[in-house]
Amino acid sequence: MQTCYGGVQPRPEYSTMCQNNIFLEFLPSPPGHLEMCSMRMLIAFVAVVQTAFGVELTFELPDNSKQCFHEDIEANKQTTVEFQVVTGGHYDVDMTLKGPNDETLYQGVKKQFDTVKITPKTTGTYTACFSNEFSTFSHKLVYMNFQVGEEKPLPGLGEHYTAMTKMESSSDSVHNNLNTIVDYQTHHRLREAQGRKRAEDLNARVLYWSIGETLAILIIFVGQVFVLKGFFTERKTIVST
Repeated sequence: MQTCYGGVQPRPEYSTMCQNNIFLEFLPSPPGHLEMCSMRMLIAFVAVVQTAFGVELTFELPDNSKQCFHEDIEANKQTTVEFQVVTGGHYDVDMTLKGPNDETLYQGVKKQFDTVKITPKTTGTYTACFSNEFSTFSHKLVYMNFQVGEEKPLPGLGEHYTAMTKMESSSDSVHNNLNTIVDYQTHHRLREAQGRKRAEDLNARVLYWSIGETLAILIIFVGQVFVLKGFFTERKTIVST
């Protein structure tokens, strides 16, 4: 098992990026997928937000490919894995969560979004894999939130044995409310990005359909002109002697 200290650790068969003891495994994709449009390159890894108890990121999942994320989790620490397909294809992906002994804890087939909560009984490395192998040409943009354990208390709140003062209680309440707001904003941004992508796809389809209808009308117009011209064209009859 690799020890993750942050940064990129290249390996011959795949590359690994570490974030907060999570190392990301990028399996090689088939030939022909090396060239991507600039928009895809810009939105790949558009958000990597590291917290004290997990990792939150958005990554690009090419077609016919699979990406795995590994996390060292201690026993009896509640773990939550949340994912959602933001753009691409039918907005679905296969997701599998496995334990240290390669036992399958969760398996979702062509899921658009889901939340998985587990309480590990053993300490070890847990693996969450996202697969787009069923797609032949659709790239996916996937959001994932991997949280392990509970959030640490605010500095100073756990250092005394007496009841919290009114100021400390207010600070803790404000902190919890801000966390809730951040969570709502994250999901709102995901829904906004997904809706914007759907609108852009619909706009492109309407544009292409309009161009096709315009070309069809022009072809019919030119054809009618030649047909009408043929009706009024005087044909000369040649009489052989």
